[in-house]
Amino acid sequence: MRLTNYSDYALRTLMYLTVMPTSEALATISDIADSYQISKSHLTKIVHQLAQLGYIDSVRGKSGGIRLAVAAKDINLGQVLRHTEPDFAIVPCFESKFLEGNSSDVVGKNENSSVDSNDNQKLLTEQIRVDLIDSSPKTMCTISPSCQLKGVLYEATQAFIEVMDNYTLADITLNNKELQKLLF
Repeated sequence: MRLTNYSDYALRTLMYLTVMPTSEALATISDIADSYQISKSHLTKIVHQLAQLGYIDSVRGKSGGIRLAVAAKDINLGQVLRHTEPDFAIVPCFESKFLEGNSSDVVGKNENSSVDSNDNQKLLTEQIRVDLIDSSPKTMCTISPSCQLKGVLYEATQAFIEVMDNYTLADITLNNKELQKLLF
Protein backbone atom coordinates (compact mmCIF):
# COMPACT_ATOMS: atom_id res chain seq x y z
CA MET A 1 0.00 0.00 0.00
CA ARG A 2 1.24 3.45 -0.84
CA LEU A 3 -0.23 6.83 0.04
CA THR A 4 -0.51 9.49 -2.62
CA ASN A 5 1.80 12.50 -2.45
CA TYR A 6 -1.34 14.51 -1.78
CA SER A 7 -1.98 12.70 1.53
CA ASP A 8 1.70 12.72 2.42
CA TYR A 9 1.92 16.49 1.90
CA ALA A 10 -1.33 17.06 3.79
CA LEU A 11 0.01 15.19 6.81
CA ARG A 12 3.37 16.97 6.59
CA THR A 13 1.62 20.35 6.39
CA LEU A 14 -0.38 19.58 9.50
CA MET A 15 2.78 18.43 11.28
CA TYR A 16 4.56 21.64 10.29
CA LEU A 17 1.75 23.76 11.66
CA THR A 18 1.69 21.72 14.87
CA VAL A 19 5.38 22.20 15.67
CA MET A 20 5.62 25.88 14.78
CA PRO A 21 7.60 27.62 17.55
CA THR A 22 4.78 30.09 18.23
CA SER A 23 1.28 28.63 18.10
CA GLU A 24 -0.27 31.99 17.15
CA ALA A 25 2.20 32.57 14.31
CA LEU A 26 1.16 32.13 10.71
CA ALA A 27 3.05 30.00 8.21
CA THR A 28 3.01 30.52 4.47
CA ILE A 29 2.72 27.93 1.77
CA SER A 30 6.20 28.99 0.62
CA ASP A 31 7.61 28.36 4.11
CA ILE A 32 6.19 24.84 4.18
CA ALA A 33 7.12 24.03 0.57
CA ASP A 34 10.68 25.24 1.13
CA SER A 35 11.07 23.27 4.37
CA TYR A 36 9.97 20.02 2.75
CA GLN A 37 11.33 20.83 -0.73
CA ILE A 38 7.97 20.16 -2.35
CA SER A 39 5.93 21.87 -5.07
CA LYS A 40 4.34 25.13 -3.95
CA SER A 41 1.52 24.85 -6.51
CA HIS A 42 0.64 21.31 -5.41
CA LEU A 43 0.75 22.37 -1.76
CA THR A 44 -1.61 25.28 -2.48
CA LYS A 45 -4.36 22.83 -3.51
CA ILE A 46 -3.78 20.75 -0.41
CA VAL A 47 -3.88 23.75 1.92
CA HIS A 48 -7.10 24.89 0.28
CA GLN A 49 -8.75 21.51 0.98
CA LEU A 50 -7.44 21.39 4.56
CA ALA A 51 -8.94 24.84 5.12
CA GLN A 52 -12.27 23.79 3.61
CA LEU A 53 -12.32 20.75 5.89
CA GLY A 54 -11.69 22.97 8.91
CA TYR A 55 -8.30 21.56 9.88
CA ILE A 56 -6.53 24.87 9.26
CA ASP A 57 -7.38 28.56 9.29
CA SER A 58 -6.34 30.67 6.35
CA VAL A 59 -5.71 34.39 6.89
CA ARG A 60 -5.62 36.52 3.75
CA GLY A 61 -3.61 39.62 3.14
CA LYS A 62 -0.03 40.83 3.10
CA SER A 63 0.77 39.42 6.52
CA GLY A 64 -1.56 36.44 6.12
CA GLY A 65 -0.84 32.76 6.28
CA ILE A 66 -2.16 29.53 7.76
CA ARG A 67 -2.34 27.89 11.18
CA LEU A 68 -4.12 24.97 12.78
CA ALA A 69 -7.81 25.59 13.38
CA VAL A 70 -8.20 22.50 15.54
CA ALA A 71 -6.01 21.26 18.37
CA ALA A 72 -3.53 18.64 17.21
CA LYS A 73 -4.98 16.17 19.72
CA ASP A 74 -8.32 16.42 17.92
CA ILE A 75 -7.03 15.68 14.42
CA ASN A 76 -7.27 11.96 13.75
CA LEU A 77 -4.84 10.65 11.13
CA GLY A 78 -7.27 8.06 9.77
CA GLN A 79 -9.87 10.73 9.19
CA VAL A 80 -7.38 12.98 7.41
CA LEU A 81 -6.49 10.11 5.08
CA ARG A 82 -10.15 9.44 4.33
CA HIS A 83 -10.40 13.06 3.18
CA THR A 84 -7.19 13.14 1.16
CA GLU A 85 -6.89 9.70 -0.42
CA PRO A 86 -8.99 9.21 -3.57
CA ASP A 87 -9.55 5.57 -2.61
CA PHE A 88 -7.84 2.60 -1.01
CA ALA A 89 -8.20 0.26 -3.99
CA ILE A 90 -4.83 -1.44 -3.88
CA VAL A 91 -5.72 -3.93 -6.62
CA PRO A 92 -7.87 -3.46 -9.73
CA CYS A 93 -10.47 -6.03 -8.66
CA PHE A 94 -11.94 -3.79 -5.98
CA GLU A 95 -12.52 -0.16 -5.30
CA SER A 96 -13.04 1.51 -1.95
CA LYS A 97 -16.10 3.59 -1.22
CA PHE A 98 -16.09 5.70 1.90
CA LEU A 99 -19.17 6.21 3.95
CA GLU A 100 -17.93 9.44 5.53
CA GLY A 101 -20.94 11.68 5.05
CA ASN A 102 -20.68 15.41 4.80
CA SER A 103 -17.26 16.81 5.73
CA SER A 104 -18.91 19.63 7.65
CA ASP A 105 -20.27 17.00 10.04
CA VAL A 106 -16.70 16.00 10.82
CA VAL A 107 -15.07 19.39 11.19
CA GLY A 108 -17.29 22.35 11.85
CA LYS A 109 -16.49 25.99 11.35
CA ASN A 110 -17.67 27.20 14.73
CA GLU A 111 -15.56 27.28 17.88
CA ASN A 112 -17.39 24.40 19.52
CA SER A 113 -16.78 21.96 16.68
CA SER A 114 -13.75 19.78 16.22
CA VAL A 115 -12.72 16.55 14.59
CA ASP A 116 -14.41 13.87 16.68
CA SER A 117 -11.91 11.05 17.14
CA ASN A 118 -14.58 8.92 18.86
CA ASP A 119 -16.38 8.61 15.53
CA ASN A 120 -13.19 7.16 14.06
CA GLN A 121 -13.30 4.17 16.39
CA LYS A 122 -16.29 2.63 14.61
CA LEU A 123 -15.82 -0.67 12.88
CA LEU A 124 -14.04 -0.24 9.60
CA THR A 125 -16.58 -2.39 7.88
CA GLU A 126 -19.03 0.47 8.47
CA GLN A 127 -16.56 2.96 7.01
CA ILE A 128 -15.30 1.14 3.94
CA ARG A 129 -17.25 -0.99 1.53
CA VAL A 130 -15.55 -2.99 -1.19
CA ASP A 131 -17.44 -3.28 -4.43
CA LEU A 132 -16.23 -5.93 -6.81
CA ILE A 133 -16.11 -4.78 -10.38
CA ASP A 134 -18.32 -7.24 -12.24
CA SER A 135 -17.76 -6.98 -15.92
CA SER A 136 -15.12 -4.51 -16.99
CA PRO A 137 -12.72 -6.50 -19.18
CA LYS A 138 -9.92 -4.02 -18.43
CA THR A 139 -10.09 -4.57 -14.66
CA MET A 140 -11.58 -8.04 -14.32
CA CYS A 141 -9.01 -10.64 -13.37
CA THR A 142 -9.56 -14.13 -14.69
CA ILE A 143 -9.64 -15.62 -11.19
CA SER A 144 -11.62 -12.80 -9.56
CA PRO A 145 -14.80 -14.85 -8.96
CA SER A 146 -12.80 -17.40 -6.90
CA CYS A 147 -9.90 -15.29 -5.67
CA GLN A 148 -9.05 -15.43 -1.97
CA LEU A 149 -6.32 -12.77 -2.27
CA LYS A 150 -8.72 -9.84 -2.50
CA GLY A 151 -10.19 -10.73 0.91
CA VAL A 152 -6.72 -10.77 2.44
CA LEU A 153 -5.84 -7.44 0.82
CA TYR A 154 -9.10 -5.92 2.00
CA GLU A 155 -8.38 -7.08 5.56
CA ALA A 156 -4.85 -5.63 5.34
CA THR A 157 -6.25 -2.30 4.15
CA GLN A 158 -8.71 -2.25 7.04
CA ALA A 159 -5.88 -2.97 9.49
CA PHE A 160 -3.84 -0.07 8.06
CA ILE A 161 -6.73 2.37 8.45
CA GLU A 162 -7.52 1.04 11.90
CA VAL A 163 -3.95 1.74 13.01
CA MET A 164 -4.14 5.26 11.57
CA ASP A 165 -7.41 5.76 13.46
CA ASN A 166 -5.52 5.10 16.71
CA TYR A 167 -3.28 8.15 16.29
CA THR A 168 -3.73 11.89 16.30
CA LEU A 169 -1.56 14.67 14.99
CA ALA A 170 -0.39 15.29 18.56
CA ASP A 171 0.83 11.68 18.81
CA ILE A 172 3.15 12.01 15.82
CA THR A 173 4.58 15.37 16.85
CA LEU A 174 5.60 14.56 20.42
CA ASN A 175 9.21 15.09 19.29
CA ASN A 176 8.41 18.69 18.38
CA LYS A 177 11.82 20.07 19.40
CA GLU A 178 13.59 17.68 17.01
CA LEU A 179 11.12 18.49 14.25
CA GLN A 180 11.58 22.23 14.82
CA LYS A 181 15.36 21.87 14.38
CA LEU A 182 14.80 20.14 11.05
CA LEU A 183 12.08 22.44 9.75
CA PHE A 184 12.91 25.96 10.96
